[in-house]
Amino acid sequence: MTYKKYPLIGEELHTVKLPNGLPVFVVPKRGFNKKYAYFATDYGGADRRFRLSGKWTDTPEGVAHFLEHKMFETQTGNALTKLSENGALPNAYTSTDITAYHFECIDNFRENLETLLSFVSIPYFTPESVEKEQGIIAQEIIMYEDDPDHCLYYGLMKSLFRSNPMRDSVAGTVDSIAEITPETLYGCHKIFYNPSNMALCVAGDVDPSEVADMAQRILPVEQGEAPERDYGPDESLEPETRLFSKAMEISLPLFLAGCKSKPAARGRESLRLELISGFALDILAGHSSPLYLRLYAEGLVNSDFSASYDAAVGTAYSMFGGEPGNPGRVTAEVKPR
Repeated sequence: MTYKKYPLIGEELHTVKLPNGLPVFVVPKRGFNKKYAYFATDYGGADRRFRLSGKWTDTPEGVAHFLEHKMFETQTGNALTKLSENGALPNAYTSTDITAYHFECIDNFRENLETLLSFVSIPYFTPESVEKEQGIIAQEIIMYEDDPDHCLYYGLMKSLFRSNPMRDSVAGTVDSIAEITPETLYGCHKIFYNPSNMALCVAGDVDPSEVADMAQRILPVEQGEAPERDYGPDESLEPETRLFSKAMEISLPLFLAGCKSKPAARGRESLRLELISGFALDILAGHSSPLYLRLYAEGLVNSDFSASYDAAVGTAYSMFGGEPGNPGRVTAEVKPR
């Protein structure tokens, strides 16, 4: 295991890549009570079409999110309940390009980490449990369709992108999740939940070598084959449509505006561009910027106004929005001249 010190902030990072390909990152926090573990796979809602061993496979929308829901169920009970009973605060999420499972705790860290590594790496699905989950997630999807922020965001994504899966909801549709079977879940878990496609990050008053040893002991020993992913044809920088609107019962109108940009290559350059873009947007449209202060003084925006940059699955975009008094006027003020 190697480590790097960051004296300006008083931190050090210990890293190691296990024989099964899993990268492990540990930030020791001596004297801290709380410990945090984050176990993630490079697999999200956009990873629906992929090639492995020369064969292309298409899966329904929503498989990554569905899989996240189902992973907590094990042959011996519910891992979420087990972690909670052992003093941990666990959770998980699925985004366009990642699925992550995490917990924080003060006591029983070793037992909780063992539970996390075990249930994420050992799938257990039955036709009955999959059918039950289809009903639960269908209700979740219907709830999303009534959420103004969800509708607004995906309205913008559909306006920006012609075919990139960024435009589709991570949860899928009621029809798409009805196609998911235990075989679908087992197949995607085997491909994307292999250690070489995942990462383990831990912070707290822990022994880095002990964390790495636990991961090597519990997780599969083999490296999986890396799948080739297809996110559709290259997108132009022009939006698919210029305007999307939807009438909903809300007290104030909401709006989002955005533009596409060319993403950087993955890795450090991508992180660099993300940080620079975030700083630039804070300077141009943050709550201390001349633009925001002027629009706020004129009653055109309120404190919900924000701007952000994101890059994923072969594309990148910036967006801004909130609860404006005049969406057209605000957009005109923000657009470059």
